[in-house]
Amino acid sequence: MPEHLNEARPLLDVKGVKKYFPVRGALGNTVQEVKAVNDVSFKLNRGETFGIVGESGCGKSTLGRTILRLTEPTAGQAIFEGTDIFAMNPSALQTLRQDMQMVFQDPYSSLNPRKRIGAILEEPLNIHNIGTPRERTEKVLKILDTVGLQTDHYYRYPHEFSGGQRQRIGIARALMVDPKLVVCDEPVSALDVSIQSQIMNLLKKLQRELQLTYLFIAHDISVVRYISDRVGVMYLGQMVEQAPTDAMFADPRHPYTRALLSSVPEPKLDTKRERIVLRGELPSPLNPPSGCVFHTRCPMAKPECKKVVPVNKELSVGHFVSCHLY
Repeated sequence: MPEHLNEARPLLDVKGVKKYFPVRGALGNTVQEVKAVNDVSFKLNRGETFGIVGESGCGKSTLGRTILRLTEPTAGQAIFEGTDIFAMNPSALQTLRQDMQMVFQDPYSSLNPRKRIGAILEEPLNIHNIGTPRERTEKVLKILDTVGLQTDHYYRYPHEFSGGQRQRIGIARALMVDPKLVVCDEPVSALDVSIQSQIMNLLKKLQRELQLTYLFIAHDISVVRYISDRVGVMYLGQMVEQAPTDAMFADPRHPYTRALLSSVPEPKLDTKRERIVLRGELPSPLNPPSGCVFHTRCPMAKPECKKVVPVNKELSVGHFVSCHLY
């Protein structure tokens, strides 16, 4: 791991973040809450990529959007360079947004179809009042070249581009204000496999050249393994395991992590991997199970798993697991 990842204070320190969505009754009162993110904590060091993986509906994207306050948190802290994002007023938050940007999942809907690419990319500079009109145009042309697009693309509309090109535009837009942290919300899941590799390599190249820090959200374990320095596994709104990437894939500890990894196809025909099939239905975040949220599907569940919430334990350096087996 590069030396700059070992700095004492992390770039982002997420502590006990919760995001509950109210379910309204006939009279407009709150009758239930969807616990989309439920007490998630992790640290993100400068210059690294922290990958978050889990099946659809586990709260990955909601966590990313909540950290950036695109949706307001229910509880917790997200401390960015010593400042709690959740405690900031709107004016201070807008200033901070220059340091935190997002690449969205869908390159088709995340771009305004009525605007030319040049106008889309200049918009962040206009909002933050950065540079003169000429300087803004020059910066857009430079960013287009950086992400592998051409100068004449400045004058085109989003519908004139392929999915991979549109995602390059989305990445360019995130980089316009020179951010320190980029949240990548499944940036390659909507793309063809051949294009995915190009975008992944572009993200790694940009990270090296611009000293970027990524929070990378995906449901594809292979993608997360390729790009991440550390990985966190989410299940039903909670982080059940996190570890350095090599340690996670060499020695997964949580039963859910083991099941996830067993589902990855093995490229070598002569190599056999035990397939762990999870039984039962995925519980609803409206009414998550008591104790360990995974106990209803866990093949190794014990009686205490049904009643007691497991403590997050550090089994080895940087390897944390929330499980009663340890």
